[in-house]
Amino acid sequence: MRLFTAALFACSLALTLSASAEEGWVSLFNGRDLEGWTPKIKGHPAGENFANTFRVEDGLIKVRYDAYDGAFKNRFGHLFYKTPLTNYLLRVEYRFVGEQLPDGPGWAKRNSGVMIHGQTPESMRVDQDFPVSIEVQFLGGSGSGTRTTANLCTPGTNVEKDGKLYTPHTLNSRSKTYAGDQWVTVEVEARGSERITLRLEGETVLAYEKPQYDPTDADAKRLIEASGGKLLIEGGTISLQSESAPCDFRRVEVKALAP
Repeated sequence: MRLFTAALFACSLALTLSASAEEGWVSLFNGRDLEGWTPKIKGHPAGENFANTFRVEDGLIKVRYDAYDGAFKNRFGHLFYKTPLTNYLLRVEYRFVGEQLPDGPGWAKRNSGVMIHGQTPESMRVDQDFPVSIEVQFLGGSGSGTRTTANLCTPGTNVEKDGKLYTPHTLNSRSKTYAGDQWVTVEVEARGSERITLRLEGETVLAYEKPQYDPTDADAKRLIEASGGKLLIEGGTISLQSESAPCDFRRVEVKALAP
């Protein structure tokens, strides 16, 4: 997998998204259709939007399962933006709506996210569950207890935390619980292979360093070979998740940062 420099990010973003928003923010979603986005759903090739999983209605990107015949069958999906990113701020606004499909995994209830520093959809195996990436996990409240959002998950990857390699698959943030169908805005500050910081309502809730491929993961091994043996991940794709819980995305926008 190619690693992307800040110069490439700035150049490609300028070419594909010439319009700028308030304070340099650029919307990746035009509010009308999925132009610039590629779906990849497990069991189907990149570009095939199985069962109209990802759709645009009422100015929102919606994740829905009404054409799944009532069963999810672990058909995890991701919607990839076309331009790879390196040094940037990413702002995503999401909400959970409706009920999870009955055979969806228990951990996936009111669960979605945005994958960053990811591989391309075309490089994924047809039956691959998740892209090798750093996941910013979104969780909705379950009705009781604490359930944080803007957590870390690491499909095929590792990070460093406080200067030490962190290999567990998940790391919870310090966020409060967001219950019901309310809109939540998560801001991600990605500084190449150096540091990733997650914020909610202006407060830092999680930070970690040195995103890197996990050399014990089979899919990551292919990307390590393609990169000439490099472990650190400078940048890559972003993608929105489909994990059996219906959800909406109202805002997906980025702001380029200097290295």
